[in-house]
Amino acid sequence: MSMLAKMTSATPAKPKGPAGPGRRIFIHTLLIGVALVMLYPLMWMISSSLKPDQDIFTDPSLWPQNFHPQNYAKGWTGSGNSFTLYLTNSLIVTIGAVIGNVLSCSLAAYAFARFEFRGRRIWFALMLGTMMLPMQATLIPQYTLFFNLNWINTFLPLIVPKFLATDAFFIFLMVQFIRSIPRELDQAAMMDGANPGQIYLKVILPLMKPALVTTTIFTFIWTYDDFFSQLVYLSDNEKFTVPLGLTLFLDKTAGSSFGPMFAMSALALLPTLICFLVFQKRLVEGMATSGMKG
Repeated sequence: MSMLAKMTSATPAKPKGPAGPGRRIFIHTLLIGVALVMLYPLMWMISSSLKPDQDIFTDPSLWPQNFHPQNYAKGWTGSGNSFTLYLTNSLIVTIGAVIGNVLSCSLAAYAFARFEFRGRRIWFALMLGTMMLPMQATLIPQYTLFFNLNWINTFLPLIVPKFLATDAFFIFLMVQFIRSIPRELDQAAMMDGANPGQIYLKVILPLMKPALVTTTIFTFIWTYDDFFSQLVYLSDNEKFTVPLGLTLFLDKTAGSSFGPMFAMSALALLPTLICFLVFQKRLVEGMATSGMKG
């Protein structure tokens, strides 16, 4: 038996999977290929922004044969208004939506996660059910309401609903995060004389930074890139945001200015790119510590 045990212990373990270096090379090659496929439309857009209009759809190369940087100067003022106006309008709507979502959704999530009230589970389930409603199903009632309030062609329909906790996804995200915060912290604050509002401001809110950052980033990107809602509620060129301002370069009668449009599209990506790069680590942390907890 001892001889058999020695022979068994001397048997080398079978290697798991393919060789290490070869596997790493394969994985890195695959990831680089997928990244290039995903980045190709962006690279094509930037390349097209530096080409004359007649070369955009005839020259397939990513490196322009004839550089035409005048597209950026023409695009900045070529849509009837300075593109600064559209960027400013987009930032007003986006920042207002971010502030509204962070405040209202965190308050609603705090109520669902910490308070016991009649029908709490039912209301929470109904709130989650609204996530499955397509926007088109509620568009006409909302438009009628905003029309009666004389809010059409203003930024109010795009900002005010955010202060009413209408984004169920972010409420659910924050509820999951708050449930992971020990209730002993609330009880300790209550023993010190803190009321629910003070517990929310001084205990819950500071510990929710990862979830708040996640809400901020997604709200910023989704609102800044939103086209449909802004198209429905805004009709005056002076109120147009970046997505609507880009459509002014397309004209079926007078001809489209594709070069300036691609140039302004490339510049329009900078705010979302900067937002993502600044909060990238917080975004990963927020998704890892909130969405996966039950």
